Order: sequence, then structure tokens, then C-alpha cells
Amino acid sequence: MNYILFDGPVRNALLPFTFTRPVADILVGIMTIRQKWEKRLGSTITTITEEYLSEKFPMVEMEENVMINAAYLPNDTLVEMISDLTENQAIFKGEDVIAFFATENQEEVDFDSYEIIQYNDDCITIEHTWDIFSKNDVAIRQDFDYLTEDRKSQPIPKSVNVIAPENIFIEEGAKLEFVTLNASNGPIYIGANSEIMEGTVIRGPFALCENAMVKMSAKVYGATTVGPGSRIGGEVKNSVLFANSNKGHEGFLGDSVLGEWCNIGADSNNSNLKNNYEEVKLWSYETEGFAKTGLQFCGLMMGDHSKCGINTMFNTGTVVGVSANIFGSGFPRNFVPSFSWGGAAGFTTYVTKKAFETARLVLSRRNIDFDETEQAILEHVFEETKKWRKD
Repeated sequence: MNYILFDGPVRNALLPFTFTRPVADILVGIMTIRQKWEKRLGSTITTITEEYLSEKFPMVEMEENVMINAAYLPNDTLVEMISDLTENQAIFKGEDVIAFFATENQEEVDFDSYEIIQYNDDCITIEHTWDIFSKNDVAIRQDFDYLTEDRKSQPIPKSVNVIAPENIFIEEGAKLEFVTLNASNGPIYIGANSEIMEGTVIRGPFALCENAMVKMSAKVYGATTVGPGSRIGGEVKNSVLFANSNKGHEGFLGDSVLGEWCNIGADSNNSNLKNNYEEVKLWSYETEGFAKTGLQFCGLMMGDHSKCGINTMFNTGTVVGVSANIFGSGFPRNFVPSFSWGGAAGFTTYVTKKAFETARLVLSRRNIDFDETEQAILEHVFEETKKWRKD
């Protein structure tokens, strides 16, 4: 069977992260949503997404296809139900479609003509940016159980100070010596060829993905995920870093999400709690205003390719778009549009020529080309977000 993940109505609620990727490629837990479904279904999965993203993330359609709402994370029951779908069948949870069967020649999908199968159990959904960190705890636990089932961890080095070793899994090639791992409150997953430097203290749930690094004497609280190739240092709490991002120095990052290719300058900090302890509101690209999150703790949402200089301070509930460059003293406003250059004193437009020169250099350090496809995506984002910038 051919499986296809579609963005669905949550795409705009997950900006700025979905400016540069389908919903399926959001990292939460130990794997992206796409990777979770691929492992569970035993199949390569493509996506239906925005047209300007389709060259990098193409869709492959066959005679028979099962379309899956990418906002839903897989579990055993859902996987079984989706695997059993046949023509003119769809799975719903209340009014929301989870998955449906479609043929290549089908001109339209009319659910009135479908057999509707209701899914009534609990499941994890990613419907808002803050879900990425607020649901990361349960996502790490679910991924850990699936990835480690009937497998044996690499041995824990003798120099490691460990609590609850039964909840720790180390993949081949990982390096760690003279660190403290406390997995009594949740599992700790240490990915292949990753490294935890000496003096680090980590409390689970925690996921260090392939080729990622925790720098010396870092303090890490769950539930935190460090994506493939990313690096963290200082103090990090309940945060998710997508691939190839750096928060490598002292400073606090809490209840936050960083996209890919982000860099946090030394001694930078974000607030994750308002002084009056009120509910945090975040900028909404859908309403072009600030939306309630229902959370008391909520930090920084930073889109791909964005960076901040040393000693940057972010207010509680700050949203930074794609390819922004923030620096200077004081608190910048809590919505920084994409391709902004500046800080608390004001912003100008970060012109694409300069932004692309930086992106090219950053990617080349990881032996990755900043090709025409990547450039075209960022050019589209630049135009799409122009209305929020004020020179």
C-alpha cells in the first residue's frame, strides 16, 4: 500500500515551522512525524504539502493510496486500523479525518459516500506550535518504547553516574564519560554517534538524536529533544531543537522550540514565565494577533535559519520567524517577522542576498549545499511574510 501524509488544516497553526517543511517533518519525541509513521507501517511515505515545498518534499501517488493526517502521531491501534483500510473507507475522530483510502483516478473525495470508522481512543496530536514541547514528554516515552523493544542497549560506561539504568538506551557509536543520567522520571535515549561531554547532568525524559552533542557541564531537564546534528550547552528545559541547530553556550532555554539551522549566542536567555504568572499568549499567523496557549510556561518559538547574538534576551512567549537575525541589548518585541534584522531598537529587512550568503556558509560547515531548491523556498517565505515587516 502507498501511504501519503497530508498537512491538513493545522498547517497555518504550526507556522513558522511549516514555512519550510510539511507538518510531517516536525520533530517531536525522538523522531519526526514522518519517521514515526514510516517505521510503524514499514514503508517510505511521501507528503501532500504547499506547492512551493513540493520540489523538496514531493508526493508519490500510486493506483491505491491511504492518506494520513500528519497532525496525528501513530500508535498501535491507529496503525492497525489504517493498515486495514479499503476502498471508500475513512477513519474519523469526531469531525476530524485521520485517514482515508483514495485511488489515483478518484477526482474528488466525498466522505458522504464513504464508510466512516470512528476512532475513539486517545492519541497524540500536534495542532499548535506549543504542542511540540508540551507533548514532548509523552512523545519521547512512546518513541522510546517502540525503538528499544526487544533490543539491547550499548553498555553504560563505568564512569557514568546513573539512576534507573533500565530506562536508558545507548545506540552504537555514542560517547559519554563522567556524566550524570537520572532516568527515574522518564527514559533517556542517546542516539548513534552522539556525544555527551563530561560534567553534564541530565534528567529524563531526554532524547539525543544521531550525531548530536551536549557540551561540557550542561544542565538538562526533561522533556528535551536535541535533533540530529544539533548541540546544546548551558541550561535547557522542556525544549525541542530540530536538526543542525546550536545552543552551545551558557544561558537558559526553556519550554521552547528551535527549527533547523538556528544559532543561539552565548549567554542568551529566554523567559518562560510571565512576572504576573498569567497564561502565555503567542503570535498567531492565522489571526495575525496573539492567541491564548492555555500554558503558564511557554518560551521561544524560532523558525529555521534564525539566529541571535550574545546576551540576547527573549520575553515569555516570543515568536521568531524564518531567517531573522537578532542582536543588541534589551528585549526585542515578542513577534519578530521572518527576514528581520535588528533588536529592541528596531528592525530592518534582512535582504535575501545577505541571508543566503550566511545560509550557504552555515550549511557548508556540515558539508551540505545550499542549492536552488532551498533558495527558492526561502525566497517564497520572504515574499509571503513581507506584510509583517516594517522598515
